[in-house]
Amino acid sequence: MADNYLERKMEEYRARAEAPVHRASATLTHLLLRNRSYRGYDPRFRVREDQLRTLIEVNTRIPSARNQQVLRFRPVLSDEAPRLLPLLRFGAALPELHLPLPGSEPNAFIVICATVPENRYVDIDLGISVQSMLLRATEIGLNGICIGAFDPARVRETLRLPYDPLLVLAIGKGNERIVLTQIPADGDHAYYRRDGVHYVPKVRLEDLLLGD
Repeated sequence: MADNYLERKMEEYRARAEAPVHRASATLTHLLLRNRSYRGYDPRFRVREDQLRTLIEVNTRIPSARNQQVLRFRPVLSDEAPRLLPLLRFGAALPELHLPLPGSEPNAFIVICATVPENRYVDIDLGISVQSMLLRATEIGLNGICIGAFDPARVRETLRLPYDPLLVLAIGKGNERIVLTQIPADGDHAYYRRDGVHYVPKVRLEDLLLGD
């Protein structure tokens, strides 16, 4: 009987040892904390087409206002990035730095358009789409930033788009240190840099809540 007991215990041990290890995926809180707006990237890392397609693919699963699904996406890889980059402006709150710094430019983008004129429902879809793609980028080890400072007509002409672009996502491997700081609702919301660290003020929870 003792031999049977030991034999069963050994079989259980072997089964546990051979079982695949399932590691917990990143939590939403972890992804949100890592999902920062990077204005500087590692130039040695080249974003691949399949990685951009992975980000764009999230749009086949996310909500859409009235389920219209009017957003369209144009991936831009390193061969086209030099033509698009001069048309974009980074770091509007820090114009003296002329971001991105030389040698830290992103080499991949996703240009977002809509098949209908922009309206409140398109804007709802746009917000959901951008955040979802950036979270997916963070999940697979990439970083990005949402860029709205550009001339839509010039971007459309440069990339020969059928629609005016609404937003551009820069995608790459971020090489900056970004730190969140807490502020009251009436505090200074402007991001800033000190000793090479990029600080982003965020209104604390107590000041986001309404009511007693």
